[in-house]
Parts: sequence; structure tokens; C-alpha cells
Amino acid sequence: MADQHQGFAAYCEAIYELAEDEVDVIQARIADRLGVSRPAVSEMVRRMTAEGLVRVDGTIQLTSDGVALAERIVRRHRLAERFLTDVLELSWADAHRQANRWEHVIDESVEAAMDRILGRPTTCPHGNPIPGSDYHETAAVPLNGLDVGAGFTVTRIPEELEFTPGVLDFLEENTVLPGRNGVLTASSPDGSVTVSIDERVVGLGTFASSRILVLPAPA
Repeated sequence: MADQHQGFAAYCEAIYELAEDEVDVIQARIADRLGVSRPAVSEMVRRMTAEGLVRVDGTIQLTSDGVALAERIVRRHRLAERFLTDVLELSWADAHRQANRWEHVIDESVEAAMDRILGRPTTCPHGNPIPGSDYHETAAVPLNGLDVGAGFTVTRIPEELEFTPGVLDFLEENTVLPGRNGVLTASSPDGSVTVSIDERVVGLGTFASSRILVLPAPA
């Protein structure tokens, strides 16, 4: 039963994060996110529907029970990432991998202690909101939605980029991090951009530049 519950939790987390990134949640996307076969997803979705965790209506949606389970796991994952980066000084990519394990073993007392020690953070290191925190939505826009010459502050690296191999390492190495200020110096019709950030010139393809969220600098 414990393995089944952990399986449900992993699926609820994936569905929650896909929806959070405004991606239509279909079986193929869940399979890609979790690295499992589509028949396996189909069977799990059937079981989760019977358990009252999801409903299927064109797309796969969490019920209130599914959201509650997902938010508990996502909260622990993002708190773990904060602890691993802020306290243990692991890299983004290492913290993300380790947090995938920690999220299933952290209990309520450890969760509360981590939250207290970290100063009740509202986001993970990548700027994604921690469920149950005092997070407030900002008027962020995609990086490639800015005009050339516009200044910005990086606010959020969505989960979709966290799961793309090599992206977190690249962004961290090039200081494309939440809180850093930069200027968009060039833009291509295909949506790729070049930015200047921390005295570095960084090129970002359309996949990343359309998903990284920034706050435009005041005009």
C-alpha cells in the first residue's frame, strides 16, 4: 500500500506541475515527465480515477483530494530544494535530484522545522511557489516577450525546464537565476534571445526563453 500511495503521489505531483506550467495534461505528457510507458499511465489514471484523485474530461485534472496530495508533495520537494541549496550549498541540479527522494520521506515535524529554519520561504530556488506559503503572484512575463534593450529581473524557472536535461546546469553556470538583473540585447524571429546578465552574454533558445519568467524593469 505504501508503494501504491507513493505512486499516486508522484502522478499527482506531475499532473499538478504540468497544470501549473499551463500545459494540457494528457497521458503522453505524464509519460514523458515520469519516464514511463503510456500503457502504465493509462492504468494508473484508471486507478486514480477510482480512488477519486483525478477526473478525465478531455484532459486529466486533479480533484480536490488530488490537489491536496499534490500540494503536500510539492511543498516538501520545494522546501527540500531550498534546504539543499541554501544550507547544504548543493547545485540546483543536484538539489532537484535529491529533492525527488526527500519529498517522500519528510514527515510533518521535519517539514515544519525546515520551514522555520529557512525563514518560511515562499519559493523554491528556481522561483516556483511553495504551496501553503505566503506567496504572492507577480506580473511576470516570458523573457522572449520583452523588447530589445529592455531590462528585467529573473523571477521564475518553471518546472518544465527543471525536467529538461542539462538546462538547470546551464542556467546556473550562466547566472540566469531568480533575483538576477539583466538586459535583453538581441531577439530572433524564432523567439531565441541573447541577454546580458552579471557581465555575461548568454544565448537562450526558444524553448527556454519562452518559459523563463521575468519582471520587466520600470520604464
